[in-house]
Amino acid sequence: MLRGLACALALLAMPAHAGLGEARITLIPFEELDGWEDDNHQDALRVFLDTCRDLDEPQWRPICAVAQTQSDGKAFFEIFFRPLLIEDGATPLFTAYYEPELQGSRFETSVYRYPVYAKPPEVAGQQWLPRRNIEEGDTMKGRGLEIAWVSDPVDLQFLQIQGSGRIRLSDGSSIRLGYGGSNGHSFRSLGKELVRRGVYNQHQVSQAVIRNWVRRNPEAGHDLLMSNPSYVFFRKIGAVSAEKGPLGAMNRSITAHRSLAVDPKYTPLGAPVWLEKDGAEPFRRLMVAQDTGSRVKGAQRADIFWGTGDQAGKLAGQIKDQGRMLVLLPIQRAYALLPEEE
Repeated sequence: MLRGLACALALLAMPAHAGLGEARITLIPFEELDGWEDDNHQDALRVFLDTCRDLDEPQWRPICAVAQTQSDGKAFFEIFFRPLLIEDGATPLFTAYYEPELQGSRFETSVYRYPVYAKPPEVAGQQWLPRRNIEEGDTMKGRGLEIAWVSDPVDLQFLQIQGSGRIRLSDGSSIRLGYGGSNGHSFRSLGKELVRRGVYNQHQVSQAVIRNWVRRNPEAGHDLLMSNPSYVFFRKIGAVSAEKGPLGAMNRSITAHRSLAVDPKYTPLGAPVWLEKDGAEPFRRLMVAQDTGSRVKGAQRADIFWGTGDQAGKLAGQIKDQGRMLVLLPIQRAYALLPEEE
């Protein structure tokens, strides 16, 4: 086995990761990673293998080939990788996201009145109509773009914020939704808008608070929902079994508490990432960068996938903490990124 590992290491020939700009890069030994010894590295290795097969760059192929045969995840990561702390000067921020599950129907009814739309063919990368025009105008009507119908416009907008989800139908079946594109407008937070209007203080805002306020104030609530011009379209996902997570940016199912949404400018998709999230509930775990997000920007910014359903959503909404994350890169690639010693 050691000979195979050595051969794989010898095959690694890799350029530095482009686009890091003026980021500060520091190599941190494994023994200085808080909680490293206590994690389930074999579990992390299984998640790494889910997307490793899709990494076709020369520096990853030999590592992924050897990974298929490993029974000691901790030794595997320590032999093949080196942890890099990449900092761009911004304050670290770690949040969480989830896969919503809404009740719905394939057809419009008196209860299910709000459509989940597929992307119109004319929306092709350019900025298109804002939310108000899409929801209040006639552009979308009569075109067969409705994938499903749901009962609550607030939950529909939260579904769009997450970018994927499930619609549970009355017969017990469900429709799996994946991100299908957007109208190209910038996202505007409903919570921040309520704070700006003087309705709540920042610490009071949550999804439940927003939902209840819109229900109590239907006219002002509708205006609040329209204040976010961003609109997300969906596509049906048919090839993912119900017990698996939604598809991430690598078009593979992501795993609760192991998959991470990152900024690919700083963190290559598919790379292992050691996360040290602080806060009321510290979180120390080896993750895998398998997703991205429109609001996940920066070297020390990441979004943890927390699972599916309401409970996962409640817990995910409470996470907004500092800490640090370290990208585990193949040895030669890691050393190639380090600044030259003066």
